[in-house]
Amino acid sequence: MSAISRISSNAPWEPVVAYSRLVRAGDYVAVSGTTALDEHGLVVGAGQMYVQARQALANIRAALERAGVSLRDVIRTRMFVTDIGRYAEAARAHREVFADFPPATSMVEVRRLIHPDMLIEIEADAYAANSSQPKPKTASKPKASRQVNKSVVKKPAAKKSAAKKPARRK
Repeated sequence: MSAISRISSNAPWEPVVAYSRLVRAGDYVAVSGTTALDEHGLVVGAGQMYVQARQALANIRAALERAGVSLRDVIRTRMFVTDIGRYAEAARAHREVFADFPPATSMVEVRRLIHPDMLIEIEADAYAANSSQPKPKTASKPKASRQVNKSVVKKPAAKKSAAKKPARRK
C-alpha cells in the first residue's frame, strides 16, 4: 500500500474542521472544496463569479503542484455555486483551464457557502500515475499558530425541534 500524504493551505477553516487541502494516496489525489481565498485568507472578487472561479482554480493548481501533480491529471471537478443562473461565468473559468483536457464535472447550486461573499467552491480529483512531476517527499503540516477569525467562522444554528403531539386514541 502506498503512503498517504496530506498538504495544508493554512486556510482558516482547516484546523476548525480538521481537513487537508489535498490528500494524495499513491496515484490518487483529492483536493478539498476550494474557494477564492488569497494568500492572506481574504475572499477575492466579491460579487464576481468568474473572478472567484479563476481564483479557486488557481488555488487548486497550487495545491496540485505542491503534490507533484498537474491540472492535466485532473479527472473530475465538482463546482458548488450559490446561483446556478450564473453558471456561464463559472463555466468560462473552468473551460479556460480545462479546454484541452476536460475532466468529468458537475455543477450544483447550494444555498450558501462558509463565507457570505463566496459564490463558488470547487473540488478536484486527479490520477497521477502518468505525471511527469516527482511525488512529494514529505507532507506539509498546518501551522499551529494560525488564529481563526471568529467573525468569519460561524457555528451552524441549532435547529428547533418540533414537539411531538401525542397520538389520538379513539
